[in-house]
Amino acid sequence: MKIFNKRANFDFEILESFEAGINLQGQEVKAVREGHADLTGSFAKITGSEAYLINSKIFPYKFARTENYEQSRTRKLLLHKAQIVSLKSKTEGGNLTIVPVSMYTTRNLIKVELGLGKPRKQFDKKKRIQKRDLDREMLGLLKNR
Repeated sequence: MKIFNKRANFDFEILESFEAGINLQGQEVKAVREGHADLTGSFAKITGSEAYLINSKIFPYKFARTENYEQSRTRKLLLHKAQIVSLKSKTEGGNLTIVPVSMYTTRNLIKVELGLGKPRKQFDKKKRIQKRDLDREMLGLLKNR
């Protein structure tokens, strides 16, 4: 199962990608394997020597107890120390943000693809939409020939 953050590539220009593990509870693992997660509006933050995924939503598993379940809790990301140091230096040095691009399963593990992104301005987003529409029109005209 692969869950995408659809807003990541639209709101940010992704410069680099990293793969990280994520620390989840049992019912969260089952929910992610069924595809019940949302990465929209989430980001990663490095505090001290640890990385955390903030604002991601993993909806409750339908067969689990949900009394004390918090779906948008902060989850720890599992990265090597060298990766954390390099990400921390890059985000402090410039106007860069660590954004989760996707969440997927590999064998029996759940991984998060993180992107080091630079925020896009509003006019860049509008230009991108206009270019996409023009390309779509051109394809339609070429197809009808």
